[in-house]
Amino acid sequence: MVFWHRDGWTLYTVVERYVRSLLREYGYEEVQTPQLMDRSMWKRSGHWDKFRQHMFTTHIDDRDYVIKPMNCPGHVQIFNQGLKSYRDLPLRIAEFGLVHRNEPSGTLHGLLRARRFTQDDAHVFCTQDQLREEVATLIDLTYRMYRDFGFEDIEVALSTRPDERVGEDVLWDVAEDALAQALVDKKIPYKVQKGEGAFYGPKHEFVLRDSIGRRWQCGTIQVDFSMPGRLGARYIAEDGTKVVPVMIHRAILGSLERFIGILLEDTEGRLPVWLAPIQAVIMNITDQQAAYAIEVQKALKKQGVRAETDLRNEKIGYKIRHHTLRRIPYLLVVGGREVADNTIAVRTREGRDLGAISMNE
Repeated sequence: MVFWHRDGWTLYTVVERYVRSLLREYGYEEVQTPQLMDRSMWKRSGHWDKFRQHMFTTHIDDRDYVIKPMNCPGHVQIFNQGLKSYRDLPLRIAEFGLVHRNEPSGTLHGLLRARRFTQDDAHVFCTQDQLREEVATLIDLTYRMYRDFGFEDIEVALSTRPDERVGEDVLWDVAEDALAQALVDKKIPYKVQKGEGAFYGPKHEFVLRDSIGRRWQCGTIQVDFSMPGRLGARYIAEDGTKVVPVMIHRAILGSLERFIGILLEDTEGRLPVWLAPIQAVIMNITDQQAAYAIEVQKALKKQGVRAETDLRNEKIGYKIRHHTLRRIPYLLVVGGREVADNTIAVRTREGRDLGAISMNE
């Protein structure tokens, strides 16, 4: 379980806000589903038989409940509210879904492996005819998001049908072909992982290489012909018949906690300015500049800059070293000259002196 302190939680909310902005751009409806859901739904979805050992359960009023380990059954329940037509598809449902999984204690590892975490989870309900286009759009979104976070070296694998699976082989053929063709159309090289798909469908797996070459498995795009039918999802087709929609599971960052851990490992804490919890620190040379430092902080905050002051009675060299080790992007020094000229002296965490900048700029 993660205890988020101020700077960590600030980073978390910045990442979440960024993802949410793309959800709006790409036409997702953001929802939230309950933490506790009746065991019967997990049995119908197939998770009780396949995933039982990783579930936390509780018993209330003679009923068994599961603390949700994933979000997909809840999203099917939302899809099932009200009659759906083919005109309503594709329907894209997203959730910052808090889940709990009973991972073995020996596998737990800080942010990188926890029993409680939040997924940037989404499910796209579409027709078979829309499948390839939706997968293509998801690939574009995935690459855009990774690159915005600074990851350019991305490996892709196509995991195909396992021996133990649900659904007809003809549907697996359609799903595997759609995933493969979407990669071919975009000229993205990939490797095939035979038998590594989920029990309900094949998937893309995205692996990131960080700044020192470590590989991190993050995102997945999975096609599911099974779960919507098991949970009663239907839409009215153009010919008036009731049809089970295709459901695409997708998580790009995977777990927000784990992805933040990967970001910190990749950058060694030198986060890009837009992600840095504190973007600038204002340091006074003597007490006589304390009031001015506070005014600078207020002005920066009004501009949306995450800024703080260091007014301690310490030498300026000590302060600069301290905040350089904190990896704060910009170190702003104010002394008597800066107060007189209404400026700030700007340094970067890399040690570059950017000179004096007017507060009026």
